[in-house]
Amino acid sequence: MPLSALGHLSGHPGIDRLRLTSEPLRVNAVAPGPVWTPLIPSTMPPEKVESFGRNTPLGRAAQPVEMAGAFVFLASDAASYITGAIIPATGGRLM
Repeated sequence: MPLSALGHLSGHPGIDRLRLTSEPLRVNAVAPGPVWTPLIPSTMPPEKVESFGRNTPLGRAAQPVEMAGAFVFLASDAASYITGAIIPATGGRLM
C-alpha cells in the first residue's frame, strides 16, 4: 500500500487491523494547528504574519517545541497499544 493511502484511512474503523508486515503496524498522527516557524514570514504578507495563530482559542500560534511532546509520546513505549489515533494539537480549534 502506498504511504499516500494511509492518510485516506485516518477515519477507517479497521485501521487497527492494518498489516503491511508480519508484525502489527501502528498508524497514528498529530494534527497541528498554526505553528510558528522561521518560514512563516516568507509564506504570507507582513500584515498576516502579525496575526498568525490569533484565531485559535489560545490566541497564538504554537512553538515547534510545543508539538514535540505529542510526537515523542506516539513514538514511545507508553503508546504501544495506541493505533488509529490523531492527536489534535490545534490550540483549541475543533477538528
